[in-house]
Amino acid sequence: MVGTLDEFRSQLLGGGARNNQYRVEINNPPAGAVGLDTRNAAFLCTAAQLPGMTIAEVEVPFRGRSLFIPADRSFEPWTVTFLNDTNFAIRNAMERWNNSMNNLVTGQGLTTHDEYTADLKVSQLDRDDSVLKTYTFVNAFPTAVGAIDLAAGTSDTIETFDVTFRYQHFVTDAVIADAPSGPF
Repeated sequence: MVGTLDEFRSQLLGGGARNNQYRVEINNPPAGAVGLDTRNAAFLCTAAQLPGMTIAEVEVPFRGRSLFIPADRSFEPWTVTFLNDTNFAIRNAMERWNNSMNNLVTGQGLTTHDEYTADLKVSQLDRDDSVLKTYTFVNAFPTAVGAIDLAAGTSDTIETFDVTFRYQHFVTDAVIADAPSGPF
């Protein structure tokens, strides 16, 4: 049986998490040379996601039925949308980072994983800017710096572009990696 509106409201803690209350932290990789103003990147980020993940399944047929067993986990790429300002600071930094891994002219690039990866973060904020939950993307690097659409007839918008990052895995403050198995 569904309860009253007051009972429902009492279950929706804090009035619900809001999708426009977030903060991203884009860090330069340790090899440097990217030159990203990380405060500027966080401020000009107009969209991001809390990450998704999937555990694949292995189907084992047995006497006309199937037993499903959890298989390997996969993590979806993380895409962030930025406003482009007139100095192209974020875009230039993302292009330099991408170029450090595979040079546009020579095809060569950094070969040591620790030189071209950085840990990135996205935090869900409450309406008072306190952090509700943080995801840290471990060993991330940009795989795509998206196109910027140009159009002669467009005069009332600011350019945006997407950057897609691949990472090894993520960690979050709400999931303990070494927790005992079994029901939570």
